[in-house]
Amino acid sequence: MKQIICLEPGKFERRDVPEPIAEPGKVILKVKRIGICGTDLHAFEGTQPFFTYPRVLGHELACEIAEINTKDIKFKPGHPVTLIPYFPCNNCIACRNGKPNCCTKIQGAGVHIDGGMTQYIQIPEYALIDGEGLTSDELAMVEPMAIGAHAVRITEIRKDEYVLITGAGPIGLGVMAFAKISGAKVIAMDVNDARLEFAMKYFNVDFTVNALENTMDQICKITGGEMVTAVIDATGNKRAIEGGLEFLAHGGRLTMVGIQKESFCFNHPEFHKRETTLRSSRNATREDFDHVVENIRNGHVNVSALISHRIAFDKLPDLFAGLLDPKLGVIKAIIELD
Repeated sequence: MKQIICLEPGKFERRDVPEPIAEPGKVILKVKRIGICGTDLHAFEGTQPFFTYPRVLGHELACEIAEINTKDIKFKPGHPVTLIPYFPCNNCIACRNGKPNCCTKIQGAGVHIDGGMTQYIQIPEYALIDGEGLTSDELAMVEPMAIGAHAVRITEIRKDEYVLITGAGPIGLGVMAFAKISGAKVIAMDVNDARLEFAMKYFNVDFTVNALENTMDQICKITGGEMVTAVIDATGNKRAIEGGLEFLAHGGRLTMVGIQKESFCFNHPEFHKRETTLRSSRNATREDFDHVVENIRNGHVNVSALISHRIAFDKLPDLFAGLLDPKLGVIKAIIELD
């Protein structure tokens, strides 16, 4: 079978490798779509933490069952599925406390172990997500949407509260979508007006703010001077993370779903007087994946609108670097294998 591997930052290689053989308790999946996310782009750039080379990238996958080696599975070959692409140890303190998404020994496909830029991939049966009724494009969008859904859930977004979401990339848009589903009044902030217009048009955000234009005045006007009760950062930008505090109301919550390699800091008196709740959001759980699938099925979130570019699998090594060019206007690129 054909496989594409990132040998080192900036370098892909095509390889022919043997097809996997299903081990006990495992299933073989035929990969049909691969979403390209920030993790893949940062790995190609050499700026992704938790990463080693060489590595087969890719974890946003639309697949169908190819081969089964377990008696407990309800699916048959040909059934559409996606997967939870982070595999926990099920034994550490995080796993025992119901947080397998931040397992101390987690193995993330395309990060810690090889991922889905390949024609067939073997995974544990327990990681499957039923894709009945979803298109391949929709299935490839489930995982990034689950990241956003998880951030919204752990931030405990409430109906009618003002929520500021910084960063209108695919993850930020997912956060916006599920904050809206939770009933929040969503404020989208970004430096790119086209992204903000996209968020308004396709994800029905209530307000948009350009981060380069008098942000404090804009947030004050929107909230009647009370500021927002929740900020979710989806930029991973140090300045944006540290600046989020100034928009936060007293008693508010600040969640970081974007990731930053450097240290960040807040003014302690400003942080303290708000009795700020600070948290990070990592990966997602089955609860989040199921929530996303349900909302795609019932039409509450338009994930197909996110797909702006398509690339044939065999063309990927030649075209991948171009996706980093802001002039291309990529929102979400999808690799097609059929």
